[in-house]
Amino acid sequence: MKAPRIAIPEPNFADREYSERSWPQYARAVQFAGGEPVMVPLRHSPAKVAQLVASCEGVLLPGSPADVNPQKYGEEADADCAAADAAREAVDELLLQDASNLYKPLLGICYGFQSLNVWRGGTLVQHLKTTVNHTAGRAVAEAHTIELDGRSRLKRILGLGSRSTLMVNSSHHQAIGILGDGLVKAAWSPDDGIVEAAEVHGDQFLMGVQWHPERLLEESKAAQCLFQSFVDAAAAWEPRMIRESVAD
Repeated sequence: MKAPRIAIPEPNFADREYSERSWPQYARAVQFAGGEPVMVPLRHSPAKVAQLVASCEGVLLPGSPADVNPQKYGEEADADCAAADAAREAVDELLLQDASNLYKPLLGICYGFQSLNVWRGGTLVQHLKTTVNHTAGRAVAEAHTIELDGRSRLKRILGLGSRSTLMVNSSHHQAIGILGDGLVKAAWSPDDGIVEAAEVHGDQFLMGVQWHPERLLEESKAAQCLFQSFVDAAAAWEPRMIRESVAD
């Protein structure tokens, strides 16, 4: 069977060292699950981005050292807000629109989750003030606990059995404020209530997680299950118009 192609934008326009270090981790996670990672350069024209994502069966929105422009959710940047990345935001919006139009599987990770939430009309907390260590960084594999909604798709696919909690890594100073349209909380930090994952109800695989499962691929069965479920959904994907015409 042909490997599904997964569109993954470069993480950041300005920080080349970060992008060159982090993008291969996402690519490796997709390959581990049987997918073909497809880099989406931030320097491409909108037409080239649209052409590239049209050839893909799924979209993965990675992390970034940037913060989403707070004007997009009706706020001015506070002193702790990092600079926005207009090029990354533009590419994310094209990929989000494509996935929405054609019902493609989509997974957002950290910044990618926040990007998804804002695109759907949600808001962000610009700087966390909590005793939970959400900014532990990439060297800490188990930063804090999350609790999962037992009814969620995320809980079903992570392979946790009867457990409803999971230790995750964490590397973010912003978080979900108000959830965007159609997004339902799937996991949270029990000690401060921060949303750690959200998804949509229905048959589309559309999910965002606030931690970094791509960094835990070797040691975490849950991370492996997440990427496998996402890539499997991309392998099974058909454009929405095709499914509807068959149903008719």
